Amino acid sequence: MVEYTSTEMMAVCGAHAVKDGERVFAGTGLPVLGAMLAKVTHAPNAIIIYEGGNVDTQNKDLALSVADSRLGYRAAASIGLIETLGFLMMGGKVDVGFLGAAQIDEFGNINTSYIGDFDAPKVRLPGSGGGNDIASSAGRIILMFTHDARKFVKKLDYLTSPGHLSGPGSREKLGLIGGGPSLVVTDKCQMDFDPDSKRIRLKSVHPGVTVDWVKENVMFDLSIGKDVPITAEPTKHELEKLRGLDPQGIYLAKGQK
Repeated sequence: MVEYTSTEMMAVCGAHAVKDGERVFAGTGLPVLGAMLAKVTHAPNAIIIYEGGNVDTQNKDLALSVADSRLGYRAAASIGLIETLGFLMMGGKVDVGFLGAAQIDEFGNINTSYIGDFDAPKVRLPGSGGGNDIASSAGRIILMFTHDARKFVKKLDYLTSPGHLSGPGSREKLGLIGGGPSLVVTDKCQMDFDPDSKRIRLKSVHPGVTVDWVKENVMFDLSIGKDVPITAEPTKHELEKLRGLDPQGIYLAKGQK
């Protein structure tokens, strides 16, 4: 039996969601580790695009930001923010984008702006950055964050980036070209979205996690099927490749076994 952390499980799940040949918009941290793992395993032709402007790089060391100068090493292109978010993202050239969330509702709408009242928030968050552009225009969205009941809310304190808004047809009505969120990966489970209702639903629970635990740690009525499978564990090969991408444990050291 191969031991792994919850963080490694999340990165592997993210990698599984990337298909060969796709153009992937990933930020630093777990999203880029997932994209890089996909590229060195089952998706060698995937192209990773960084918000700072570097495309399909061959950096030897793990980047610490989306504008890390190390990402310029043997990059297929080194452009700029206007080109990545404007020409590529809004031009419909990105197949999948990775995002995080401080709050998410049952339609996959995202809050990364503040928690609490607008005039006197309990917590101020980074805001949108390029998140709204990604959520609006990428072919599909993969969300990755640690599981906390306070993140899965019935009503957002603020809608920073659009998911499926109020349900079927909402995105199309506003002219958004992207397909919206397709997968949510936490350290406890995976969730996807019902193709008809566009509401979030439980896809699988990670080993050692129960369906009841997930149900109790979501603050809305989560759609749950009769037979929820257990997420496949990372293979020895996947873990070796993943740890080789982050040998110093910059991001991977944060998980629990």
